[in-house]
Amino acid sequence: MNLNLENKRALVCGSTQGIGKATAIELAQLGASIVLVARNEAKLQEVANELDTSKGQQHDYIAADFSEPYELDLRVRTYLEQLEEVHILVNNTGGPPGGPITEAEPDEFLGAFNQHLICDHLLVQAVSPLMKKAGYGRIINIISTSVKQPLHGLGVSNTIRGAVASWAKTMANELGQYGITVNNVLPGSTRTGRLDSIIESRAQKSGTSVESIEEAMMAEIPARRFATPEEVAAAAAFLATPAAGYINGTSLPVDGGRIGCL
Repeated sequence: MNLNLENKRALVCGSTQGIGKATAIELAQLGASIVLVARNEAKLQEVANELDTSKGQQHDYIAADFSEPYELDLRVRTYLEQLEEVHILVNNTGGPPGGPITEAEPDEFLGAFNQHLICDHLLVQAVSPLMKKAGYGRIINIISTSVKQPLHGLGVSNTIRGAVASWAKTMANELGQYGITVNNVLPGSTRTGRLDSIIESRAQKSGTSVESIEEAMMAEIPARRFATPEEVAAAAAFLATPAAGYINGTSLPVDGGRIGCL
């Protein structure tokens, strides 16, 4: 199985923590040179210094805020002017705040749409010409299992994640002829800062303990535990490799078996 990413370059978004950071680390271990993309420059520098360089990789970063899509686009395009090739794009950014959809304000949908779908779209438009030139492209979107089964109390997120999945499927249909695949990784409950905040919020609203909320959530998962960021990153990294060259336009759950549908 060819999992070698030497001489490949990857842009990894939201890569200073959680799943994004774990994915950057995994891709670097497979030999890729990483360009980290996130808003906190100090954390970007820290992560860049942690990445594997044993195969001669050169890592770098772009400091940009996903709440400003066109500023992100400008910074990425300016950076790409110095590069001849980009082979991998991992679209990943923090999810919208929780809450019932009936209480969501229209601006919440617009903000999430910009931060997720519009940023993803601009980034694909920026890197896809370089992928076509290289004859190799892997676009991997970190979304959510809500693409297949909406999650309680995450109304805005459920809506926007579904839009991103449909966009990705359409993009896969158009880019496949150029050796570019577009796939989605759907993390289930993963031990990240976002999961911790969701659990704490539910505990406060219900008047129960964090431990009780965690136990109830784990009881719905056949694996009876939360995922680690590294487990989700492993799936994303596989989809970036030559071995996954004929996997295109799919959504891969990494959820311990929680989703009820086939």
